[in-house]
Amino acid sequence: MADELIDVINTLGKPTGNVVLKSEAHKLGLYHASVHIWFYTKNKEILLQKRADNKDTFPGLWDVSVAGHVGAGESPENSAIREIEEEIGILISKNDLKFVGTYLSEKIPKPNLYDNELHYVYLSQLTTPVESLTLQKDEVSDVIMIDINAFISTLKDPIRSKEHVPHDEAYYTLILKEIQNKLH
Repeated sequence: MADELIDVINTLGKPTGNVVLKSEAHKLGLYHASVHIWFYTKNKEILLQKRADNKDTFPGLWDVSVAGHVGAGESPENSAIREIEEEIGILISKNDLKFVGTYLSEKIPKPNLYDNELHYVYLSQLTTPVESLTLQKDEVSDVIMIDINAFISTLKDPIRSKEHVPHDEAYYTLILKEIQNKLH
């Protein structure tokens, strides 16, 4: 996992003009942008990724289909396209992404690591068979398809939910509502 340069932003997503290494932003609690891309199928399934065990935040936990930091000077949309290709090996176009909105997330995954991100959230329909995905092993250790209702049940289960990155209930409500709207 290479350290990367990212833009420092305020809580509304406006650039401050400062560029720092991702590690420095996490050490100092500086706000920065990330992308979250949720893949779904017409069969009412969601693609989840298992974070690699060497990740500095939430290693070995199940998470959003694809996620990553927006690089310095990069647009969230271009970052989403880049991250999808890097993490699961799919080439998509801007037309394949549906922007859902932004979500401010403030987490302290471990002592002295402050993950203050404004997530730019996208949906995309997965048309590639999961067996054909090429995983970036230093970022993603596994992927699964899960029925949307089974996923909702998992998040409500106090034991099984601990296998997932702890996103806010409001975040999951937003995502699941948007995916369900796409399926109707």
